[in-house]
Amino acid sequence: MHHSNSFSIPAIRDFVPEKLKPWIVLFFVIIIQLSSGGIYLAAVSEMVGSLALMQEDIMMAGYASMVGMALTFTIMFRLKFRFCSRTILITCATVLIISNLISMYTTSVPMLVTVSFIAGIFRMWATFECNSTIQLWLTPKRDMSVFFCFIYLLVQSSMQLSGLATIYMSFLAKWEYMHLLVIASLGFVILLTHILFRNYRSMKKLPLYGIDWLGGLLWGLIVLCITFICLYGDHYDWFQSVYIRMAAVATIVMLILNVWRASFIRHPYLSNKIWTLKEVYITISLYLVINFLLAPSHLLEHIYVESILGYDSLNTISLNWIVLLGIITACLFTYITFAKRKWSYKRLTVIGFSTIVLSLMIFYFTIDYDQSKLSLLLPIFLRGFGYVIIGICFLTVLTRLFARVPFHYFPQALSIQAFFSVIISGVLGTALLTRILKVLIKKNSILLSLEWDNVNTSASNIPTNNLYGILQTQSIMVSMKEIYGWLALIGLFCVLLFMIKESSINAKSAIHPPFRKIRRFVKHQLKMDKTIRNN
Repeated sequence: MHHSNSFSIPAIRDFVPEKLKPWIVLFFVIIIQLSSGGIYLAAVSEMVGSLALMQEDIMMAGYASMVGMALTFTIMFRLKFRFCSRTILITCATVLIISNLISMYTTSVPMLVTVSFIAGIFRMWATFECNSTIQLWLTPKRDMSVFFCFIYLLVQSSMQLSGLATIYMSFLAKWEYMHLLVIASLGFVILLTHILFRNYRSMKKLPLYGIDWLGGLLWGLIVLCITFICLYGDHYDWFQSVYIRMAAVATIVMLILNVWRASFIRHPYLSNKIWTLKEVYITISLYLVINFLLAPSHLLEHIYVESILGYDSLNTISLNWIVLLGIITACLFTYITFAKRKWSYKRLTVIGFSTIVLSLMIFYFTIDYDQSKLSLLLPIFLRGFGYVIIGICFLTVLTRLFARVPFHYFPQALSIQAFFSVIISGVLGTALLTRILKVLIKKNSILLSLEWDNVNTSASNIPTNNLYGILQTQSIMVSMKEIYGWLALIGLFCVLLFMIKESSINAKSAIHPPFRKIRRFVKHQLKMDKTIRNN
């Protein structure tokens, strides 16, 4: 972190020492990040049993929170220029407390999804307010390659620590206690905000005029429908179900409606032009590939660790410490090489992809019935290391929009990238891999069972029930090995393409405009809108 003598936070009262102020804000953002959007996905098993819900219901609520967070990027500067820090922190913490209380007891899936969606919006709003407040403290030059290293360290580390805390809390007491702990922490944030913050504005507030709220709602519903199809598709037998067909039709209709509206309204929530920008469509395409390569971490690793190796929840979640180590190492590595030494985007992308491919190859060659826990550490570390490098690199790529298009395209690009990096590509990859795994298990079960009959002496002494279980386990193992092999080949092909392509572009110009300049841009837009409306 960099300290600047000119840096100050006037929103915090004068009796607080200047050197302590940014650490208070940092403490607030860590609490907010550790708090959930209402659902703690690490406690899915406990919530399924306690609330009598399906696993897909809990996952849907968790993704709804992420959709709310992604939507907020587009309007985050407008919210910052409308409300002061004190109001934002108290409001967001209060909403998150209410969301956690409702999530503890409701058994209504629509209610759970709605609450999580709203909580995701306010969680992102509070996070942005804190991070933007200490931006100059972290990087006095507003270098976004430095700032995004901090962002990924904060967000990804908090996700891992939240999962660890949830499992340990569930093991020692009950999963509800994690909600109570977060509620108490958020209450402490509200108390400190009342005491330490004042209603201070460095700039006059701007009204929330001209925001396409309907367009934002439609985009949120489109992503939620895609998530619903991918999460519930296997449960409802895909398009054999009327629910999946209805969700697919709704997605297509809302998408057409939103694109049509964006073609003629003055300020659409997501402009049609944003999809044609190179930095946007290339990064979301690569995220689709990356998250497909990472899909085994959401599906195959859980099956392998829990069903094959027989680890309990504590042993499984303890692997998150290795992921956390990979995240911290990746952020430090990217800070030194990418932010400071200005390595090119291409070099960082190749390094990130290579480590992910290497983790797949290690799983392919080492997967076995009696694999030790220590042998899992390296591929899991490499997976977390590679994903964070790519995430920081792709976020920083969007700053190239500053010199080419008006500023309002940047927050829209952040929302689109978040949709694909966190939600759409993840659920699509997992759904596709689930389907492939089922097909491979059926194929391998038939092939393996051809040799297992009464004539085969190796199987004649095994009871029929045990024989079927052994056959299924062996089919799963062979299928997983096959998937890891094909994914490793796809990853190697991508790495070769990156290495062939010539590019020396780096992050030298990744400088964020001052907030006053952004405010002048927004104010100018509002004046033009008002003039057009009066005429």
